[in-house]
Amino acid sequence: MKTNDGRTVTPDPGDLGRRVAHRRTRLGLTRELVAERSGLDAGFVAYLETHPVPVDVTPLTRLADALGTTVTDLLGGGREEPPGRAPADTRVRTEELDPAACWTRLSPGGVGRVILAAPRGLVALPVNYRVLDATILYRTEPDGTLAHAADSEVAFEVDQLDEVFATGWSVLVNGTVSVVSDEEAVRWFERHSDPGPWAGGTRDTWMRIRPTGISGRSIRPEGPAVIDSGSGE
Repeated sequence: MKTNDGRTVTPDPGDLGRRVAHRRTRLGLTRELVAERSGLDAGFVAYLETHPVPVDVTPLTRLADALGTTVTDLLGGGREEPPGRAPADTRVRTEELDPAACWTRLSPGGVGRVILAAPRGLVALPVNYRVLDATILYRTEPDGTLAHAADSEVAFEVDQLDEVFATGWSVLVNGTVSVVSDEEAVRWFERHSDPGPWAGGTRDTWMRIRPTGISGRSIRPEGPAVIDSGSGE
């Protein structure tokens, strides 16, 4: 695609296009066969995979049926359900992540879980976090459970799973958490590394996890799946 100044730009297909293309490739299907099964034009399937285009529910349902999945999965839905409800795929490979790969996945920041001991047992509390100098930073309430865990051993976990793509990863950090009390450091964090808690409220107590260990795993498909490529009748 050409811009007004003559530059060539590759269109972003969007999440739906990527999901359709990935699912089709995983099943070893051509665009023509998907089009035949869904009763859609092959040109439309190709355009959908390469451009962000709105799709009505009827063709989207036909696509989902042709790809052996659901509309919800193609749209990346089902977030309120526990992960892992899709049928197991024996072609998925699990691999260990080295420390560098673990930090690469953590470094963009986002949402993770702090796992700590509480009076009633272990609890896992979600936090918005940032990574700085190979430590984990987040903010919390001054009198909350997370603040009371200062100077104790905790675990911190971040994971990502896409059941349609059959890919995912999980990283676990073990370490000691402490309150950041240095005012100069706090001001610097606020300017450069503020995680911006989604929960809102007064969360001006900065916590930092200094890792004593980090490990992770990833899952990915080993190769194309094989399904019956009959007439689709």
